[in-house]
Amino acid sequence: MKDTLKPGLRHRFSYTVPENKTVPYTYPESPEIAAMPKVFATGFMIVLMEWVCTQLLAPHLDPGEGSLGVHVDVSHLAATLPGMTVTVEVECTAVIGQRVTFAVKAHDGLDLIGEGRHERFVVVWDKFKARLAAKAAKVGKAEVA
Repeated sequence: MKDTLKPGLRHRFSYTVPENKTVPYTYPESPEIAAMPKVFATGFMIVLMEWVCTQLLAPHLDPGEGSLGVHVDVSHLAATLPGMTVTVEVECTAVIGQRVTFAVKAHDGLDLIGEGRHERFVVVWDKFKARLAAKAAKVGKAEVA
């Protein structure tokens, strides 16, 4: 990780919500979930926040590095309909070793729909994949993506 990654860095990204990012699409095999309204799903909102954090991190990582989400503390405050554009704003608030903390917010043009805190851990992909392969071997799984 480069020393250019510092608290105070900010990034923003906008995303138009498609129908397949709504609640019924999260677990369509569940009748309870499939019957829910077609609004932007909390899980997809959180992954969108993670995506924007990874965009902020990207230019500050060394070749072969990436990051993994290790903590999420986010409130989902308002429903967003398909077709609406969600803008996520993230700010790096702390860098402690390989752990990076972000303040995250999402707005759909009418409402603040989510906000909170997210932490990511910077890893070397080759080392991470080796640990996954060792775990896969223990459970008899032949291949790791």
